[in-house]
Amino acid sequence: MAAQNHNGYERAFGVTNIKSHIPLNLDFEDHNYDAWRELFLSHCLAFNVHGHHDGTSLPANDDDTPWKKRDGLVKLWLYRTLTQPLFRTNFQTGWSARDIWLHIENQFRNNKEAREIQLDHDLRTTEIGDRSVHEYCQTLKSISALLANLDVHVSDVSLKLPE
Repeated sequence: MAAQNHNGYERAFGVTNIKSHIPLNLDFEDHNYDAWRELFLSHCLAFNVHGHHDGTSLPANDDDTPWKKRDGLVKLWLYRTLTQPLFRTNFQTGWSARDIWLHIENQFRNNKEAREIQLDHDLRTTEIGDRSVHEYCQTLKSISALLANLDVHVSDVSLKLPE
């Protein structure tokens, strides 16, 4: 069983370009935390390193070099998928991948009310302009999905096309 886990870990070190697995950068302005989070969690699960962000993987001792290497890899993946402003606010010397994960999560979860207000405003003020009806509806659907991720119900009336 140990060899199987070891092979899973080794595969993770074969990921040379995290952007090919997680093709977006986490960004406050894009309201893409939920999509980024899902992609990141799925990626870590697929490469058997999910314990580094959820706290279930701990070093056996202070000299657990293999654990430190895996944790460093997950940290690099995290940092590489952040915009520069988020990188600056989340980079701390000595932090584990779990520390970084929790800090990022708190930044987005603690701003839930502000995000809800902004997205509700966007939903109510979005105009069709020179977009096609399809593009306009996709924009409303996207905003509605972001609000649903914040546990906010959007009524069908709110999504009605302008007359």
